[in-house]
Amino acid sequence: MKALVTAKGLTKNYGRFRAVDNVDFEIKPGRIVGLVGPNGAGKSTTLKAILGLINYRGELEVFGRNPRNERAQLMHDISYISDVASLPEWIRVDQLLDLMESTHPSYDLRKSLNFLARTDISKSQRVKHLSKGMKTQLHLAIVMGINARMLVLDEPTMGLDIIYRTEFYDQLMNEYFDQQRTILITTHQIEEIEHILTDIIIINKGKIVINMPVEEIGNYYVQLKTAKETADQARKLNPVYERDLLDEALMIFENIGRDRLLEFGEVSTPHLADLFVAAVKGRHHA
Repeated sequence: MKALVTAKGLTKNYGRFRAVDNVDFEIKPGRIVGLVGPNGAGKSTTLKAILGLINYRGELEVFGRNPRNERAQLMHDISYISDVASLPEWIRVDQLLDLMESTHPSYDLRKSLNFLARTDISKSQRVKHLSKGMKTQLHLAIVMGINARMLVLDEPTMGLDIIYRTEFYDQLMNEYFDQQRTILITTHQIEEIEHILTDIIIINKGKIVINMPVEEIGNYYVQLKTAKETADQARKLNPVYERDLLDEALMIFENIGRDRLLEFGEVSTPHLADLFVAAVKGRHHA
């Protein structure tokens, strides 16, 4: 299946600072891809390149187009939600919906209205009077009305409480996503999206350190929970990451058979949150 996004040697410098450093990746149709990393890792810069918002070096194709030179055509196929502050504060909800209907060639106002009818948002309210959670719901209502093939989310739930964050992702999965659409999410809060991801790309200091389908993580990484008295023996097998858990140690190993670890304790596939920390703070190498 042909990839929707293909990057080869993608590089972006801001002066002497290299924000994205010669990265390669693909994003295929019908996938939910998490582009995750700590603050300043290069996530948002990578998104800006995909969206045609910045110049870059290397090769980058999005829906077979050069995003920098063909951005207007590209936006017919992509929806984008960033931090909620990107909505104009002065506009009323009904004015925003009317603007979308008059300017976006594939916008269906009825779908947005159907979504908003299940929220507490009034069409007569101005954006500046909406809570952060309501602004996110409004963003999502607009996305529901756009027949885009890919949705790009850049820290979409930043500043929201746990209830609104949970509702956002539940609504995204139940009412937007299908096998014909692709979602690309950037965040540094991986624990809140790991249950929906099909693929994970971890970026740190501008370089991609992990890039694989979530279902394949267990083929490459193993997590061991071992008692302190057996930890020294397990350490001889060179974990890529380790942290203390009261009377136990949690270790993550790369490319080692599970059978070699069973004698030391409980063996499992790492959660994405633990793998993320291992990739960023451990001895992981790409």
